[in-house]
Amino acid sequence: MNDDDRVCFLMHLRPDLVDEYLEAHRAVWPEMLDALRRHGWRDYSLFVRERDGLIVGVVTCADFEAALAGMEAEPVNARWQAFMSRYFIADEHRPDQGMERLSAYFHLA
Repeated sequence: MNDDDRVCFLMHLRPDLVDEYLEAHRAVWPEMLDALRRHGWRDYSLFVRERDGLIVGVVTCADFEAALAGMEAEPVNARWQAFMSRYFIADEHRPDQGMERLSAYFHLA
């Protein structure tokens, strides 16, 4: 992979908690932001379809799998995921483990 690899993924919020989730993201913990940067997350954006809680994430990383593994080792990530878990449709995963990665097929630069 190179420094310009972009990754897009989906996650699914509980529709009744979208507003609370968005409010929680108005003040993402500084130590969480630092951890993301430390593990190569750049140009990271989240988009939401408010009517049903669909989240689309886009991030640039040199190596997304390494970035995920780095975050897995961060204690602040475990705390953040526990804090965020109530907002997501319940399944067997933490929010960051339930990302549905999409395949890129076209890009106009």
